[in-house]
Amino acid sequence: MTTLEHGYDTRSRILEAARQLFAERGYAATSLADIASAVGLTKTAVAYHFHPKDRLAAELIAPAAEDIVALFETGFDGEREFVEALVTFTVRHRAIVRLIMEDISGADDAPPGSPGEAIRAFRDAIYTRLASSDPDPGRRVRAWALLGALQSVVVKTIDLPEEVVREHLLTAASALYDLSA
Repeated sequence: MTTLEHGYDTRSRILEAARQLFAERGYAATSLADIASAVGLTKTAVAYHFHPKDRLAAELIAPAAEDIVALFETGFDGEREFVEALVTFTVRHRAIVRLIMEDISGADDAPPGSPGEAIRAFRDAIYTRLASSDPDPGRRVRAWALLGALQSVVVKTIDLPEEVVREHLLTAASALYDLSA
């Protein structure tokens, strides 16, 4: 293994450990020392690759951000396809969803230019896609209920297999939106 490959492997191991620890404990409760211990490195070695800790979060969030942009750029034939894609996205990136929603967000109070502002913009775009631009009260409630369910369920079921969470979330979303048609 070359030095370059070894460095890449170390970065990958650090990212995976950080993803797991952030999902289990939360971002604020996970230190670089915790991540180093999980990977079998020193805190200094982890800091060499990712200092400050925010760089870890940014690198973990990047693939999810690319997927959410792709979700909005996809032309769906109907509500069912969009909701299924949204559930799949949320479950696939549930460790990142937890990181964003529980540890970074503060989206409603986020100042302009902050990560929270970007999160709020994505959340509002998803809401508008679910509810429409001028929703009736029932549609508003269903859209917020689905967003709340997605956030809560993926955070509180991080220990369950992805396919189980996805299956049950799709069932709940179908019932909420009457997507059986």
